[in-house]
Parts: sequence; structure tokens; C-alpha cells
Amino acid sequence: MSSSGAANSLAAPPIALDYQQSSLYCRRVTRQANSTFPIAFRLLPPIKRHAMEALYAFLRISDDLADEVGEITDKRQRLHVWREGLRASFEGKFNHPIHTALLDAVKRFAIPPKLLFNALDGVESDLEPKRFDTFDELYPYCYRVASVVGLACIRVWGFRPGSSDKDLRLANEAAEAAGIAFQLTNIIRDLKEDYDCGRIYLPMDDFNRFGISPLVLAGVAGSSKLCELVEYQIQRARGYYRLAQPLARYLSTEGRAIFHVMMGMYCNLLREIEKDVMGIFTKRIRVPNWRKSLILLGGWSIKWGWR
Repeated sequence: MSSSGAANSLAAPPIALDYQQSSLYCRRVTRQANSTFPIAFRLLPPIKRHAMEALYAFLRISDDLADEVGEITDKRQRLHVWREGLRASFEGKFNHPIHTALLDAVKRFAIPPKLLFNALDGVESDLEPKRFDTFDELYPYCYRVASVVGLACIRVWGFRPGSSDKDLRLANEAAEAAGIAFQLTNIIRDLKEDYDCGRIYLPMDDFNRFGISPLVLAGVAGSSKLCELVEYQIQRARGYYRLAQPLARYLSTEGRAIFHVMMGMYCNLLREIEKDVMGIFTKRIRVPNWRKSLILLGGWSIKWGWR
């Protein structure tokens, strides 16, 4: 969905759709996003797929409201209205087409509402220029914009039969780590683009560690120190990928399948960055389509019990 589409739908008169209509609306938003990940939703049975589409639509519209052109105060106000609409939906008062499907997903899969509000906190925090002095300051931001999404998703995907309370706790810890890994990968890939928008996500401590200023991001000429800084971030992300790997053992079969796809896409994106570290400053690093297809095929092989 485009930014203007999100804003227009939010500004529409209060509307309540039945579950089927709301699900169809969420599916349209999801498909218009032109992302690879919704393709992986097909690994899930219909009721779980619909829940994922509702979550995705909520996050997509939230991001669009923050990213659209306009004054920060106007964006903040629109996000406030969006947040209050979400709050009202939990009381059965729907004023947006996604609310019926979203509330069904939250109730059906016991998704803690605070995760959605945490995600909105993360979106709103991106409205203004960003700087972090330490990784300890960056971590909560990554948690709000990424980990909370994973924590919601695993409740939809489902856990393996007979999971104990300890298993669920360990699954939550691994899902949180996966979110941190994914967001660190995004931060590395988008270093130059974010800098041009006034956002510097890498901690100032890390720039100091390698004896360089964030200003080096303005014009890159193959700085060896900058390359070392990026490689340091890559290794940090790899550490969180390792912490995330155990999640698969706690998930249902279809959960393992879709997690395989998510991990595969992001791990391979990090590998592509590592192959051309300085390329992140001159082009958009992507996972080749043929590799995406193999990753998706791996997800289907898990779903079908072939691995």
C-alpha cells in the first residue's frame, strides 16, 4: 500500500467490516506491498495465513503513516489517531477495515496487545533524526521495530505439540534474538540511505572504536576503517542469528517452514552484504531471485515433511 493509500484509508469514515471482508482488505494491503515475505504466508493453513495478513497490514499501514511526506507534528497526530483506533478496537469499536481481522488474530492466537503498541512505539520513534550512543541504547529500538513482530508471529505459527512452559520461554528468547538479527541486517544494508535521512543507527561507541566519525557515511571512498566498522556489525548480527536458530525446534511444522524462509532470506542478505561490504553505499544489496526460490522451496519441503 502506498503512503497516500494508508492515509486515505485512515481518514475514511468509521467502518466496520465482517471478518471475511476485513480479511480480504488485509490481503489486498499485503499484496500491494510487493514484498517477498507474504509469499511465505502460503506455507500456513488459511486461518493462520489470514492472521499473518492482518498483522502485516497493520504494520504496513503503520509504517506508511510514518513514512509519508509531511510535517512531523502531522505524522505524530495521525499515528496518535491510529493508536487510539487500535486501542478502541480491543473494546469492540472498529473504525478501520483491518480491525475485525486483526482483533480476530489477536484473540484467536493469544497475541499480547502490548506487542502491537510496542511496534507503534518503534514506528513513532523513527519520526525524528536518530542517534544512539551505545548498543545498549540501540537494542530496545530493534526490539520494538522487529522483535515484537517475531513474538507476535510465533503465536500465529504455533508451537510443537507438548511444548512445556520452558519451551515457550526459550522460543520467545529465540524469537527476540531473530528480530534483533533481522533489524541489524536492515541497519547495515541501509546505512547510507538512513544517513541521508538524518538517521544514524550504529552506536557512536562503535564509530569511536574504529576511530572514525559518522560523517564518513556522507561520502564513501573505500575507507578501510569504515569497512572494518561494517564487518564488526556483520559479526554482531551473526551472533544474534546463532541465538535465533534454536527457535525452529520449538515450532509447529508449518512454523518451522515459514521460519526457515525468514531466516534464509535474512541470512543470505547478510552474506550478500559481506561479499561486497562497500557496495551498501552505492547500490541496493539484494538476495538473487534464484536463491529466494531455493529458500522458498526449502520451506515447502519442511511443510511436506521431506526434511
